[in-house]
Amino acid sequence: MLGHRPSSSHILTPLASILGLQTIPKQLAIYGRAHTRAAGTGRVIDESHGHRTEMSNPPPKKAIRNPGAAGAGPGGSSAGGQRGPAGNTVNGRYLSLSREDIDMEGELAADYTNYTVQIPPTPDNQPMMDGAEPASVAMKAEEQYVSNSLFTGGFNSVTRAHLMDKVIESEVSHPQMAGSKGSSLCAMPACDGKVMRDERGQDIDPCECRFKICRDCYLDAQKDGCLCPGCKEHYKIGEYAEDDPNDASAGKHYLPGPGGGMNTSKSLLARNQNGEFDHNRWLFESSGTYGYGNAFWPKGGMYDDDLDDEGGGGGGELPEQKPFKPLTRKIPMPTSIISPYRIFIVIRMFVLLFYLTWRIQNPNMEALWLWGMSIVCELWFAFSWLLDMLPKVNPVNRSTDLAVLKEKFETPSPSNPHGRSDLPGLDVFVSTADPEKEPVLTTATTILSILAADYPVEKLACYVSDDGGALLTFEAMAEAASFANIWVPFCKKHDIEPRQPDSYFSIKGDPTKGKRRSDFVKDRRKVKREFDEFKVRINSLPDSIRRRSDAFNAREDMKMLKHLRETGADPAEQPKVKKATWMADGTHWPGTWAVSSPDHAKGNHAGILQASRITYILLSIPPSPDPLYGMHDEEQLVDFSDVDIRLPMLVYMSREKRPGYDHNKKAGAMNALVRCSAVMSNGPFILNFDCDHYINNAQAIREAMCFVMDRGGERIAYIQFPQRFEGIDPSDRYANNNTVFFDGNMRALDGLQGPMYVGTGCMFRRFALYGFDPPRATEYTGLLFNKKKKVSSTSFDPETDTQSLKARDFDADLTSMLVPRRFGNSSALMASIPVAEFQARPLADHPAVQHGRPPGALTVPRPPLDPPTVAEAVSVISCWYEDKTEWGDRVGWIYGSVTEDVVSGYRMHNRGWRSVYCIPKRDAFLGTAPINMTDRLHQVLRWATGSVEIFFSRNNAFLASRRLMFLQRVAYLNVGIYPFTSIFLLVYCFIPALSLFSGFFIVQTLNVAFLCYLLTITITLIALGILEVKWSGIALEDWWRNEQFWLISGTAHLYAVVQGLLKVMAGIEISFTLTAKAAADENEDIYADLYVVKWSSLLIPPITIGMINIIAIAFAFARTVYSDNPRWGKFIGGGFFSFWVLAHLYPFAKGLMGRRGKTPTIVFVWSGLISITISLLWVAISPPEATAGGRGAGFQFP
Repeated sequence: MLGHRPSSSHILTPLASILGLQTIPKQLAIYGRAHTRAAGTGRVIDESHGHRTEMSNPPPKKAIRNPGAAGAGPGGSSAGGQRGPAGNTVNGRYLSLSREDIDMEGELAADYTNYTVQIPPTPDNQPMMDGAEPASVAMKAEEQYVSNSLFTGGFNSVTRAHLMDKVIESEVSHPQMAGSKGSSLCAMPACDGKVMRDERGQDIDPCECRFKICRDCYLDAQKDGCLCPGCKEHYKIGEYAEDDPNDASAGKHYLPGPGGGMNTSKSLLARNQNGEFDHNRWLFESSGTYGYGNAFWPKGGMYDDDLDDEGGGGGGELPEQKPFKPLTRKIPMPTSIISPYRIFIVIRMFVLLFYLTWRIQNPNMEALWLWGMSIVCELWFAFSWLLDMLPKVNPVNRSTDLAVLKEKFETPSPSNPHGRSDLPGLDVFVSTADPEKEPVLTTATTILSILAADYPVEKLACYVSDDGGALLTFEAMAEAASFANIWVPFCKKHDIEPRQPDSYFSIKGDPTKGKRRSDFVKDRRKVKREFDEFKVRINSLPDSIRRRSDAFNAREDMKMLKHLRETGADPAEQPKVKKATWMADGTHWPGTWAVSSPDHAKGNHAGILQASRITYILLSIPPSPDPLYGMHDEEQLVDFSDVDIRLPMLVYMSREKRPGYDHNKKAGAMNALVRCSAVMSNGPFILNFDCDHYINNAQAIREAMCFVMDRGGERIAYIQFPQRFEGIDPSDRYANNNTVFFDGNMRALDGLQGPMYVGTGCMFRRFALYGFDPPRATEYTGLLFNKKKKVSSTSFDPETDTQSLKARDFDADLTSMLVPRRFGNSSALMASIPVAEFQARPLADHPAVQHGRPPGALTVPRPPLDPPTVAEAVSVISCWYEDKTEWGDRVGWIYGSVTEDVVSGYRMHNRGWRSVYCIPKRDAFLGTAPINMTDRLHQVLRWATGSVEIFFSRNNAFLASRRLMFLQRVAYLNVGIYPFTSIFLLVYCFIPALSLFSGFFIVQTLNVAFLCYLLTITITLIALGILEVKWSGIALEDWWRNEQFWLISGTAHLYAVVQGLLKVMAGIEISFTLTAKAAADENEDIYADLYVVKWSSLLIPPITIGMINIIAIAFAFARTVYSDNPRWGKFIGGGFFSFWVLAHLYPFAKGLMGRRGKTPTIVFVWSGLISITISLLWVAISPPEATAGGRGAGFQFP
């Protein structure tokens, strides 16, 4: 096999990653360690782990002309004793060659040294084949230790692992949660440690004598000669005891296997090069070098005459090329709809142009002030309308083919004989900050829906960010992990939708519809009972934690009092014992305490990371790559004997917070999640959720993967899903669903460079979040940016379908010295970047795929976690890590705005990335939205304030690069400009009332020209609305609700403009509180919050507008009726526009009435005072004149 060589080398060459690793010479490519060549000696010096190992010169080319002499094939033996080949590992076989192994001529043998070659997986030697040896006992020991420990650390403190005997007070039964169930005691004298357990919860016996031993004692035994304390015999590691790579007695230097390196159980850099690379098809389709270790076959062969006609450069004929099957399709809008839509846009543009010209040329000389106000407002409205409509000219629809996705990535093939999933990994982020405003039951059910998603279990990881550091959230996550034992397999067994238990059990209708299994009703009844008990436990957690803490604190007080009595101290001078918050295992909670104290308060607590095995205790450790079926046991609640019961990895994280540090709110928490997940699982894609959004469509993640794994997917930075909400009142009084924006504006942007990033429900490419440019981009030049120029951000060799990565390939300005300044000083984080980039590439299964990866490259399982890896993850979430780095400026979520989502998406588009809008037939995700009027106004106020911040920052689209499309630039301009429309909108809403009070109108007379313009503008507006409803699929009522709330929310936008100006001009920071997420009980009215009137200053402008217009109509009508010369034309003109304003304010007025007409007295008091004051002020400024006949005497103040 050593004689067979592909034509060239590519992926097997170690990545010259941005870590700054030196390029390894072609003659010796040593895996996993940094080596340098000693000057003048030709020796290779291994400087890893603080020691030096010297090896002689590599062999000359002619020394291996006779590959058969190697004698080190699968059946080879070594001199000095019979030595069989190493057993199968997850990455192939190890083959050791030494001077004694090779029978060569004397003059050639002197040039040889000991070296190791690993033969990659071949068709007869596949990873994880039947008979492959299990993971080592030491690996399982480390795995269990990580799963049972709570890791804490931070600023000026040592990272500590707190071994937890108990996470929650309830019992658990899942076989993978062995660490939380307790186990047998260690048989060593004076040791009360727990015996190690495997993934099914069975005791691990490292020796044939079945001597029970715990992890710490086992590690001590390994250090003390590797003797079993029971039988005094050597522990056997692997299939052959003599294959222990740590045994130095043989005089050979062994390298760590794939997955080793700086960290023998987890090396992020190694995973890309060896651990996740498929060699089978690569041997035929590309020019990869065969074999890696501390011996390397150079590109082009060891000597030139090896390249014969048969096996030379091509490596054989390519296999039969299958027709390319796309994963997605772009569906343009029907011409019968989109063409008239574009025509009406053009017509209305010209009508507005002619109308405004006519208005300017025909001023109202009787009331120039009224005419001037109206002209300025109408000019701005026309400009704002243009910014809104231009990006809508090219809306598109998209569809996915999940069957093709399964065929390409999860079907047995030559590159994937066992049909393991070749899909990339996905890290799901859930963020929460306050368990009082964001109920933990809501967060827990969201996590359950994520764990039950239809995606390969070994590729999925869920990270929960608790920015409040609350024990309540932690224990709620533990309870969720426990309930997931039954909920996730139940969803898989019966194909449940939705997979959020609260929503599923609330569905009205026949639950058996579409179910085929006869035991469904029985299983559902049992799971429903378990879920009811789960909710009771969650809701009782606050009282449980309080009672437990009171009991432990009372015990501490008694201990202190007893100590004082024993020492003879004065009990009156008893020192105060801190009122701590206690965990279930009787230890202090390292986060926020109920009674704040130093180092245990909001904004001042250590970083917390619980990596456990929900799968294996609470929170982390990747599941095994092969299915784990439930045991057939009558005592089991539900029969899962034919269901894969593995659960995804779940991690609880609370970043460190200290006084004096700017933690940057939610954006800072998201960046901490990015770094933590990069070290622990490094999924190349990230899906973020708010705590109140759950997965409603189990296939949604697969649909998103279709876009990034399809041809051209390497240019996509993120996939945005529409936000859908439940619990909204049927009439959608305040346009909470935002259907016009999500189904109209966002779908239209999908036809340009892509939709904006608008928060929750978005799947990111991790590499794009790191601030790098796409591999290929387009620059737009010219006056209207109509000239296109293709640019490439990475070097590309058309002869190969995958590219090696170097620092200059990522960023021309990024050097090895500048990498820590950008990403921080974590070597594991930096090493994970090229791995994430490679794993996110689409399959190179077609010549048109320019930047892909070989099929089967991601079928190798991830290595397990170990304590150093988790400790590194704790360090990257510390409060000081981002100091003097580019996190929040170029890397990750961008800081400096309350709408960090829009800014982050804009930065990616500005670098040339694209985005895609994914609208599945079944809503992908569902969440909650504030249905209360005041909460809704505060929500739009926060959004508008962020837009004002964008307008006055360097993120203004006026300053965008040439990689941003013209219409995309217009869309981002509109984001920063739309809040300023509120100024003109408020003025225009008062114009009808001023017209009615004064008796004048915006035009001098209602002539035919004005009425024709008004009629044409109205007709085109209606036509555009109807056509937009057609191509976007929204309802006409939703469109009208959106128009109404546009006026209502415009009053709140004025506050945003003022706040934004104060921040820019005076430096006054803006603070917002979390929007409360209501969690109503089953018997409560889910719409109760709709009728609650919460007083806020945001209510004053719309109340004033409504009252003034009502008074103005009544005043003008009375004056016209009692006038000797009634001017009904002006009254009708002013009255029409006043009714237009009042019609838009109808939902607001209905909300003020509350339930059954109950309105707070303050509403009437404020409205009456403001209306009377303005009316009297107007009469004082322009009092009515007395008529000649004496009717209507002049008014005078007393």
